[in-house]
Amino acid sequence: MSSWKSLLLRIGDKCPEYGTSSDFKDHIETCFGVLRRELEHSPNDILNVLDYRACLRYFYDAYGGNQANIFSIGLMNLENEDLAKKVLENTQNNFQDALDCGDCNRIRILMRFLTVMMCSKVLQPSSLVVVFETLLSSAATTVDEEKGNPAWQARADFYITCILSCLPWGGAELIEQVPEEIERVMVGIEAYLSIRRHGSDTGLSFFEDDDDSEKGNSDKDFLEDLWGRIQALSSNGWKVDSVPRTHLSFEAQLVAGKSHEFGPINCPDQPKQPSTVSGISYGKQKHDAELSLTWTLGDLELLHHSARLTFNQLFFGLLYSIKLQDLQPIDRFIVEEYLLDVLFYFNGSRKECASFMVGLPVPFRYEYLMAETIFSQILMLPHPPFKPIYYTLVIIDLCKALPGAFPAVVAGAVRALFEKIVDLDMECRTRLILWFSHHLSNFQFIWPWEEWAYVLDLPRWAPQRVFVQEVLEREVRLSYWDKVKQSIENAPGLEELLPPKGGPNFKFSGEDSSEHALSAEISNLVKGRAAAREIIKWIEENVFPAHGLEVTLRVVVQTLLDIGSKSFTHLITVLERYGQVIAKICSDQDRQVMLIAEVDSFWKNNAQWTAIAIDRMMGYRLLSNLAIVRWVFSPENIEQFHMSDRPWEILRNAVSKTFNRLCDLRKEISSLNKSIVLAEEAAAKAKTELDDAESKLTLVDGEPVLGENPVRLKRLKSYAEKAKEEEMSVRESLEAKEALLTRALDENEALFLSLYKNFSTVLMERLPDASRAGTFQELKSIYSADSMAVDVEESTEMEVDNENGRPKKSQSNGGKTGTLYNLGEKEQWCLTTLGYLKAFSRQYASEIWPHIDKLDAEILTADAHPLFRKAVNCGLRRSMNGA
Repeated sequence: MSSWKSLLLRIGDKCPEYGTSSDFKDHIETCFGVLRRELEHSPNDILNVLDYRACLRYFYDAYGGNQANIFSIGLMNLENEDLAKKVLENTQNNFQDALDCGDCNRIRILMRFLTVMMCSKVLQPSSLVVVFETLLSSAATTVDEEKGNPAWQARADFYITCILSCLPWGGAELIEQVPEEIERVMVGIEAYLSIRRHGSDTGLSFFEDDDDSEKGNSDKDFLEDLWGRIQALSSNGWKVDSVPRTHLSFEAQLVAGKSHEFGPINCPDQPKQPSTVSGISYGKQKHDAELSLTWTLGDLELLHHSARLTFNQLFFGLLYSIKLQDLQPIDRFIVEEYLLDVLFYFNGSRKECASFMVGLPVPFRYEYLMAETIFSQILMLPHPPFKPIYYTLVIIDLCKALPGAFPAVVAGAVRALFEKIVDLDMECRTRLILWFSHHLSNFQFIWPWEEWAYVLDLPRWAPQRVFVQEVLEREVRLSYWDKVKQSIENAPGLEELLPPKGGPNFKFSGEDSSEHALSAEISNLVKGRAAAREIIKWIEENVFPAHGLEVTLRVVVQTLLDIGSKSFTHLITVLERYGQVIAKICSDQDRQVMLIAEVDSFWKNNAQWTAIAIDRMMGYRLLSNLAIVRWVFSPENIEQFHMSDRPWEILRNAVSKTFNRLCDLRKEISSLNKSIVLAEEAAAKAKTELDDAESKLTLVDGEPVLGENPVRLKRLKSYAEKAKEEEMSVRESLEAKEALLTRALDENEALFLSLYKNFSTVLMERLPDASRAGTFQELKSIYSADSMAVDVEESTEMEVDNENGRPKKSQSNGGKTGTLYNLGEKEQWCLTTLGYLKAFSRQYASEIWPHIDKLDAEILTADAHPLFRKAVNCGLRRSMNGA
């Protein structure tokens, strides 16, 4: 890297390039001096580095020194106006491209980039206002009932969010230089907020709080909340401590520069609203609108508003202890945005991410904000922007970077979430379990488990008890049983919640019976490397006629699983070599359900291996997803829906694998379509060259005479034939993949219909009458009401928990003393099952919406329980009336 690039990239850092100086102004002056000399030799190179894509780094870095790089453009504008114009031209092209493709994060960063360019006197303030008004006009048109399409409000809200998020960076300058124009924008935003639909999306809430719409309508949604913060900032004279004002150090110089105009931009039109708008069509369009944005408003709402409101309550004690009462409302938004930008930019570089997160130049402590922001990402619904492992590693590195502060904040967050676990969304609960167990595995499984030992006094179905049980089970997967047992020595009673210690449950070990002999013979055949067809023939001739299906299936499956139980590699080898044997025996869905039951029985002491074996069998097409759904909803599994994640993990894997097949096929078809275009072009080119060569043939005495080199002509014919064959081959591949996709779509529809029918059946059998439980809150209160009806004299003695064999000193929703656990088993079962139903609907909404008409007609009928319909519609982010 040349010296000027090194200097530019390291502005604000403590680095050898700048010697001992750490002053931002000194860095800028030094860097600009070198750049000024380079302008004469390599202006294009400098232009490329100063493009907005490079400036992304400066926003994402330490938000002080490196943000100052952008003001280098302002200083260079004094020397070379053409260069500054080209930067703006490039930015305009990139901005238009981002608008066209709906790249929300890019749009947001570009608008902030333009705002800071305006502060550095490169961009005319009026041009920035024109950008604001263009977005505002598009947003207002979108939510207009007559001219627009309100289903696309997500995009309109995002545009307004971008405008408001720019004002902390340049509001003071805009008010000073173009007060009337910016006031017009503010009035327009206020008018927009008055006509848009209030956003209250319980489908994306961390905590179950359905009751009810009145409360949701009274709360501010994200955009309304941000508008309030901007108004407070305006009342404060646009003074904000968390935004660096580097340009003020060079104001006397920058004011002499010539400001430039910004080219026009056009917002893409939303699809036209159909003439007849039904609830289903509106819901589909709303879902499509959110999918069209690569970073949807729903994500932003969870990133900022919902996360802040949720975790603000959880972290109230920390907020009070570090005395942040004087923190401006906008500062919180800005620091959250800083942290999210760092997470976005350094995805894949977790150590750098943690390093920059702890170095933000803000004049107050923000460890709690880091925890809130990261936890809001981990728990974000419908899915976090990045893989969960990224956040896990960042938290680990932050704990190591701030050993005296951050671990305590993380521990406080865990305790706060644990106290409210009964209300936490089921998908969020699963993510929290996976994160927490992984986190502890990186810190020697150290945790004050004695604080949670009281969960042993709770019923087996209590969410806090189940949470501890599942965390310990996941820890065993990440380590080994004795190590995890040692980690809970301060709360030895929790050993009761550890998974069973033991290996496979092989039914024919040491047993002297005919089945044992059959198993031994199969084992010998496998060890002798007999072919699958030989074993099938032996079974058909010697085993099945004499012992029947049940014994044959049990012996074969148990034996093959025992051979493959030594390691994952052994299991894969057995399934690859002898999967045909299992497929021959388990040829229909009923037999596949029996197969799953045998796998579950063999691995009854190890939930992880059960899930792995079933997942691999589905991968080898030995099991269908419909068979897995049937087994999950079998009576023995239904009874543990609220007490174990075991059946839910298997169901999640099955639905996920089906979804991934669809995604893979769609990607392959998209790639093949592109290949066909290339193949057609190559074939057309080869044909043209051949035709040109053949046109030079001449006839002498009626015989063709080559006017071209015969070798070349032969080669061109070969090329043309090969290109045509390649095109045909790609077309055949595309036809095959499209056929597979059609089949996969049919399977997907059958899967979700089966899934919802099973959910509906088991819930209808257990949910109280709708007159008693029409809402989740009413369902929760049924048990308490029934308990109060018990004769006081009958309950004076200490009750014994029949499930656990200990006195009922249970707690209400996390309380540690004095209160009985206030939810019955039946009610908890219903709440848990409804929670998983909502989670599946939300996670696979894009695959469910195409079949919503059939679901409405066959399952979500008026006869369905309102809580069942509410869970589905909430997951699909669809109102109860179908809109």
